[in-house]
Amino acid sequence: MTPYDLVLAAILIAAPPGTPEQTPPPESWVGLQAALHKTAITWEILDERETRYVLARPEDFEADLNLLRRRHVDLLDAPKLADACRFPDRQVVNDLIRFNRAYRKNLETRQVWEPDRADMIRIAVLETDRLYRVWDAVRDARCEFYYVTVRRQAMMKLKEQLGDEAYAAGELPPHVPEWRFSDGR
Repeated sequence: MTPYDLVLAAILIAAPPGTPEQTPPPESWVGLQAALHKTAITWEILDERETRYVLARPEDFEADLNLLRRRHVDLLDAPKLADACRFPDRQVVNDLIRFNRAYRKNLETRQVWEPDRADMIRIAVLETDRLYRVWDAVRDARCEFYYVTVRRQAMMKLKEQLGDEAYAAGELPPHVPEWRFSDGR
């Protein structure tokens, strides 16, 4: 892999998806393949484990290159993987999510037994589900056996749910609507 291969790899990946490309000649395939893998991994649009089958064969060059181009476009504004370390680890998040689901189940039971409060309980269920989605995105972002692209998509979803300021500050909401506990509901 030469510096030329790295520059060419960056140009090829940054091109719009669907731009036609010819398969490189056999004498330059290995160097360009390595450069494309290295660039895609550095840009966090390819997980190292995917190199076994993405750009593995010259005959798949154009299709695989388009895959990387689409990922590049889709993840352009996604947070980098290092951001995930700012959030609680996966085991802690799993425990919080388990409590969230148990609390939701309790609310569903209460809806049946407390029909006079069903509207208020329904709102609490919606709040609990919204908080679940936030914490589920945190769990996916912290799940190291997921590919880097899945984790970055989860962080992008988390950023959208929290808003830019809260995301930048690392401010996560509670895992259940704690304000419901203080009201005795």
